[in-house]
Amino acid sequence: MNKVIGKVTGINISDRKGIVKTPIPEGYFKKDFGLEGDAHAGNWHRQVSLLAQESIDKMIKLGVFGLSSGKFAENLTTEGIILHELPVGTRFKIGETLHEVSQIGKECHKGCAIKQQVGSCIMPTEGIFTVVLESGKVIVGDDIILVE
Repeated sequence: MNKVIGKVTGINISDRKGIVKTPIPEGYFKKDFGLEGDAHAGNWHRQVSLLAQESIDKMIKLGVFGLSSGKFAENLTTEGIILHELPVGTRFKIGETLHEVSQIGKECHKGCAIKQQVGSCIMPTEGIFTVVLESGKVIVGDDIILVE
């Protein structure tokens, strides 16, 4: 049985790595590639990055101002789901797409623009990455549906 576990509150894109991403209302996520037009997309295990609004809210409570969707260079901002507690291999549908969790967290690269701008980065511990198993469009507001 499939169940709704969250929703997409932001879709974000950038044309180069290591910078804050720009919000867009919808995106096309291509199988074995990721978000079309995004610098992080490609045939590898970190095609799409996700970060929960709840994680961003933690940084706001610490006094970091001006945070919004895409500031941590995530492709998808979510709500209602603790992403970093999902095990690798978890599959979920978002809009027309099917994703599989491929990695939890990451090491920030040296000189990370996000860390420089906001003082610290939560992607290393609370961001997750997926590979795209089925292509399609994702629109802000789409449900995230766990696939059992």
